[in-house]
Amino acid sequence: MRKNVSLCVLTMLVLTGFAMFAAADSPPADNTLTAAEKAEGWQLLFNGKDYTGWKNNSGKPIACGVVDGAMEICKAGGYVVVYDKQFGDFIFECDVKQVKPDSNSGVFFRMAKLGDPVNSGFECQVYKGGTDMHDMGAIYDLVPAKVNAVKEGEWNHLRIKCVGPHISTEVNGQPVASMNTDEWPVYGKRPDGTKHKFKTAIKDMARVGYIGFQDHGDKNWFKNVKLLELNPDGTPKK
Repeated sequence: MRKNVSLCVLTMLVLTGFAMFAAADSPPADNTLTAAEKAEGWQLLFNGKDYTGWKNNSGKPIACGVVDGAMEICKAGGYVVVYDKQFGDFIFECDVKQVKPDSNSGVFFRMAKLGDPVNSGFECQVYKGGTDMHDMGAIYDLVPAKVNAVKEGEWNHLRIKCVGPHISTEVNGQPVASMNTDEWPVYGKRPDGTKHKFKTAIKDMARVGYIGFQDHGDKNWFKNVKLLELNPDGTPKK
């Protein structure tokens, strides 16, 4: 009898160990922060259920919905669905899935004027994979994607980092584009002399503004939307 009890206890310990290992090894649930992220100061911007904290740049009610825990950005009622708080230096992360391989969207950031998102902020492009200024992860119309890191038909992870004049993007953990805006002092021109769409010198663009997702008329899904505010030296702001 004692032997059977000992065997049962041993079995329970083994099963508990496997369960703890599996839990530690499993990814966190969507639209949540881990204990480590909370301790570091990350903010969860999307709750996975509704658009609490978000608004259209147009001022109209957000007309798009939430599908399987993801924002479905399409026919929202404005050009950009923005978070209702402005940020300066930060790391922003989200997962995006395109309904079609060329579903067009973008992550707008440091957008100073809600009425003029195209000219008053930067855009991390959400589009097909490639190495153009208008491909996934490019800093739209300014810096091309140096690699194609897109997983077509799957969720792709975007990361944008802004510290002072320094802006960089990643797709699925791979560095894709970067720039120092202080090196862009000439109105309407890139450092190599070619023209871009902006109506101001890039070094003079706002370094604080809204962040949000472009509604370009194509369905794109966004989830796990989070942001870590940074100090001017790049350390987390708590």
